[in-house]
Amino acid sequence: MITRGTVKCEIELFVNGKRQHATIRSADTLLRVLREQLGLTGAKAGCENGDCGACTVIVGGVPIKSCLMLAIEAQGNSITTIEGLRDTPIQQAFIDKFAFQCGFCTPGFIMVCHSLVNNQPNASEEVVQEWLQSNICRCTSYEEIGAAVRSVLTHE
Repeated sequence: MITRGTVKCEIELFVNGKRQHATIRSADTLLRVLREQLGLTGAKAGCENGDCGACTVIVGGVPIKSCLMLAIEAQGNSITTIEGLRDTPIQQAFIDKFAFQCGFCTPGFIMVCHSLVNNQPNASEEVVQEWLQSNICRCTSYEEIGAAVRSVLTHE
């Protein structure tokens, strides 16, 4: 398909347990396709250069900054966005531990923490700190976010 001099192609993505189709340019990021074509706006466009982590989603079980991944690279992988997490322990822990203020960065942090809990259920304090360094929050201290993830890891 060629539109106004731009070559576009149809791709199939597996997002939150459902097959989705999108028409993309080769340069379209996963973040833009999720937000603009699939209507999944939980991943936020913050810095759009991989520094803040507000756009974090889980691709193939790994937290990925969707502003840095091309949509075409995500084909064949399972993609989970914040909209795909329902009633997870980490979401409740963020509420219980007051681990958010404005909420802009919260979906990205929840995705990172959810992946940490799933991939390293016995994570040490050093591992928790390392994982939390991938995202930035301007409103709150990281103490509450750390407390939320530790509460899930220790089943408090």
